[in-house]
Amino acid sequence: MSIELLKTLQTAAVVIVSLLLYVLARRAGARYVRTATEEDAEKGARAATLWLMVRRVILVSLFSLAVLVIFSIWGISMAPFLAFGAVIAAAIGFGAQDVVKDILAGFFILAENQYRIGDTVTIAGTTGTVTDIQFRVTVLRDFEGRVHFVPNGKIGVATNYTDVFAQPVIDVGVAYKEDVDRAMEVMLEELHSLEKDPEWAEKIRGPAEFFGVQELGDSSVVIRGRVTTDADERWTVRREAFRRIKNRFDAEGIEIPFPHVTVYYGET
Repeated sequence: MSIELLKTLQTAAVVIVSLLLYVLARRAGARYVRTATEEDAEKGARAATLWLMVRRVILVSLFSLAVLVIFSIWGISMAPFLAFGAVIAAAIGFGAQDVVKDILAGFFILAENQYRIGDTVTIAGTTGTVTDIQFRVTVLRDFEGRVHFVPNGKIGVATNYTDVFAQPVIDVGVAYKEDVDRAMEVMLEELHSLEKDPEWAEKIRGPAEFFGVQELGDSSVVIRGRVTTDADERWTVRREAFRRIKNRFDAEGIEIPFPHVTVYYGET
């Protein structure tokens, strides 16, 4: 057998082994995510996010190792590549501080479980659903379907709207001429009616809370309540609560004030 043929076979073996290791790693990762999801949905979401990052690390590592082994098989010296790489690394190092910062920030985001894929968050002034967490950026898709790429190093404060549970606040203004005690009674009845409705009960965690008069505004008395819901149902439940309260206030003749505009045409 010629040396060239032997080296070719060795190269093919390295490629096949690398691919096989990657396939096995993917299967193990998928099994890990599936097992975590079966135990708990929250744990499963975190496992899926962590595995996404680990999979990329495994891919890069296997590729780099395969290239080094293949170079060794063919007797290609790595010295020129290492020297060139050192020069490039030094040049990039001066301008790549932000990249390193982004990568480190991404690592801590995953390690601290600040948010996961599928969560709705506000980061760096942008709100959307997390679709991917990459080495350098977090990818968000907002309510209108726009995709935002937020550098991880720019994330100072991350607000997670879909972590475990939510407590949407229900503020409703009523006119000063209305009986505020009656308005509070009606609003509380509607909040209790919402939580007892079979269609909505599964989305609500516990009894509604009512805090009474929150503010004496310029044109209305603001009364406040709150419901505890599943984290990703906060907006749906809040909209339904407002709908029910508005309809009930209309039926009871309780006025919700709104700005009035008087148009003056001048004297004839």
